[in-house]
This record gives sequence, C-alpha cells and structure tokens, in this order.
Amino acid sequence: MEISDSRPSRIGLLLAFAAVYVLWGSTYLAIRLAIDSIPPFLMAGSRFVVAGAILFAYGSQRYAGRLTLVQWRNAALASVPLFVIGNGGVTWAEQSVPSGLAALVVATIPVWMLLFDWMYGGRRGPRRAELMGVGAGLAGVTVLAAPGADGGSPAGIGALVFSAVGWSCGSLVNRYADLPKSPFMISGMEMLVGGVFLLGVGLVTGEASRFDPVAVSWQSGAALVYLIAVAVVALPAYTWLMTVCSPALVGTYAFVNPVIAVLLGCAVLGEELTSQTLAAIALVVVGVALLTRPQKSVSSPGERRREVLVIEEGV
Repeated sequence: MEISDSRPSRIGLLLAFAAVYVLWGSTYLAIRLAIDSIPPFLMAGSRFVVAGAILFAYGSQRYAGRLTLVQWRNAALASVPLFVIGNGGVTWAEQSVPSGLAALVVATIPVWMLLFDWMYGGRRGPRRAELMGVGAGLAGVTVLAAPGADGGSPAGIGALVFSAVGWSCGSLVNRYADLPKSPFMISGMEMLVGGVFLLGVGLVTGEASRFDPVAVSWQSGAALVYLIAVAVVALPAYTWLMTVCSPALVGTYAFVNPVIAVLLGCAVLGEELTSQTLAAIALVVVGVALLTRPQKSVSSPGERRREVLVIEEGV
C-alpha cells in the first residue's frame, strides 16, 4: 500500500476505518491492563520499538523509493507529538483516569484537528455540516460521560487534553510533510523514533528501578502483545487515511472509540447498556454521518492531497 493521488478503493477505505474504529477502541482497556504491572513509559516505548521495527522491516522490502534525511527529520518531528505526547500522555494518564473516561477526553481530537487544519493546513472555512457533526459527536461523548463516572485526577485529565492536542498536531505533520509514499514506512520510522524517545523518558523518570520483570502479570503481558499487534495493523491504516481523507473524517474515530469501549464493557464485563448510553451512541452516529457527507472534489491532484481527496472525514 503506497500513497498516491489515485482514488482509493471502497474496500480499502472500509478496512482501514474498521481498524481505526474497532481496534483503537479496544486499546484503552488494553493499556490499562498493560500498565498494571509494567511502568507506563517503558510499556509504551517497548510497544512502539517492536511494532516500528516490524513495520519498517516490512515496508523496506516493498518500498522502492530512497529515504532522505529530510524524511527522517520529518518523521522524528511527527513522532514526538504523536507518540511521546499523544500516546505516551494517554498511557501515563490511565494510571489515575479510568480507561473509558480517557477515551472520552481524547474524543476532542476532531475539534483540534479541524482547528489546526483551518489555521495552518490551507483549508477554507468550516462547512456547516462539519460544525454540526463535531457538535453532535461531542454531545454524544458528553452524554456518555454523564452517568456518575469517576473523573480521575486533574493532572490525568490535563495530560489527556494535552495528548489530544499533540496527536492532532502530529497527524497534520504526517498529512503535509515530505514523507515516504508508504504508510508502512512512515509508521515504522515514526514508531521507532517515538519508541526510543518514550524509553528515554521512562529511564529519566526512574521507571527502570521500579520495573520487576518477574512481577509482570500474564494479563499485562498479553495486553502488551495485543497493543503491539494493533499498532502494526491500525497505525499504517490511520497514516494512509490521513493522506486520502480529510482530517475531520479520520478524526471521527475519536467519537467512535468511546462507543466501542462501552460495547466491549457490556459484552466482556457485563456492564449495563443504559438509555443514556444508547442516546450517546445515536448522537455519535449522527456526528459521523454529518462529517462523512461527500464534498465536491477538486481537480488538481496536489490540491486533492491538501484538501479532501476522496471523501469528506483510526484513534
């Protein structure tokens, strides 16, 4: 799979969105299980170093282009807001914030993504449908958070908001920067660099002295393996979607992820599906529908990459 100006297949789009919607929706629970007995930054760093090495090795065999120093620089610049601030912040925050609430706070990503894209990405003003879609989606996650949830620590909530801003900035760097025309190469390069940074943060903050490999539970170990597998599948799908769809459409995964988390809680943990939860799901669906309304395409391939290449907008 390489990035091009040609129209992507409907099947490819459906599979990529399924990976971003469903797999990323399950990672909040997996992160919470993984950090039960593995320090957060060391866990996140090892996850991305392993996943990045797998993707880079796979992408190197399929990518015919030559990597430049500028592309490595851009990958490093994107890796900090994406993986160190974005994913690292979420992983750290889940020590004191419930995983479901973490998904709800991260649901502000589409708002930040649209704001930054309007300010710096060359987009024209927001369409009315986009504003209504963002409003409906945020209303949905607000209703979802309403039933007496434990809000967690203020520091954790602040870290989650900062993580959402960081992930949005990194995503837009991926969209507009000079990077390889392969989502596997982009994801592999960025995860490798970001994973090394996260391991460094873990060492600097003293996590190594608190880490006992013998004390790692099988649940944490299994969750880490699952998170690596999700990174290998979902992150290239997300990177590709960011080049062929508008940021608003790709950002709808942040609305859907909390819904997936709730449904998993009902199916796996037997949590009750309340009328408020059903209302929240309905609002999220409306928000996604408004954000995915087709927009007139532009004629220039270069403009299609910077505006909305195929349709109007996975975690």
